Amino acid sequence: MNTKTILIVDDEPRTRQGLKKTLDSWANGQYQINIASNGEEAIELMKQHKVHILITDIHMPEITGLQLLKIAREQNIYPVIIVISAYSEFEYAQEALRLGVINYLLKPISKKALIEAVEEAVQTVEKKERAGLIEKVVDAKLVDANTQNPSNREPIREAIDYINNNLKNELSQKEVADHVHLNPSYLSVLFKEHVKLTFSEYVTRRRVQRAKELLVSTNLPINDIAEESGYKTAKYFIKIFRELEGMTPSAYRKDNNEKAF
Repeated sequence: MNTKTILIVDDEPRTRQGLKKTLDSWANGQYQINIASNGEEAIELMKQHKVHILITDIHMPEITGLQLLKIAREQNIYPVIIVISAYSEFEYAQEALRLGVINYLLKPISKKALIEAVEEAVQTVEKKERAGLIEKVVDAKLVDANTQNPSNREPIREAIDYINNNLKNELSQKEVADHVHLNPSYLSVLFKEHVKLTFSEYVTRRRVQRAKELLVSTNLPINDIAEESGYKTAKYFIKIFRELEGMTPSAYRKDNNEKAF
């Protein structure tokens, strides 16, 4: 995945550089730490590059920190926000919270308080990314399949768990039926009745969903993803993926990486 970016916005050069120095040392090259001296410069930077965490002073000339947050929202830019201020007026804190700020730090800021706030912000970014990943790869029919409440719940639940845990392997209906101690024909009927998909439809959709997860969250080659998803050849995998998703795995990866957090 791409390196996360943290943007520090403060009109005081000493504060700006001090925050950057502390975070550069903390990040150890794992995060890109950028700075801006005013709100206008910050907006331009956020338009050009994805900013994951925004640390902004409230009191700045021309565009205040709160105005900066409002402009970012209007531009559909939603970083995780930390506000810093030399003032502790309650109305500022209230307005900041309404604008989605997760932390409000008072100057002078200790290194410990800054790092703790940024580490909390990183966790928030990761939660947002996980939610975005789930949204990208989710298959509504699989959600329905996994939330059914059949009267013969246990054998079907066991069958689904077995399939989900063995996607990389060859999976036959007989093998799964043997695992849950049912006749294959009876499993077929039960499966269709309760999961609303045939056995083979469920396996195919589950394998493609696994492939989508890997395409979005890793840089594995298509051949490896095909194998991890239970397909012996990339050619057949690409054919099945295109039938279900309307595009090739490579196109899906490109499309979703461009929209990534």
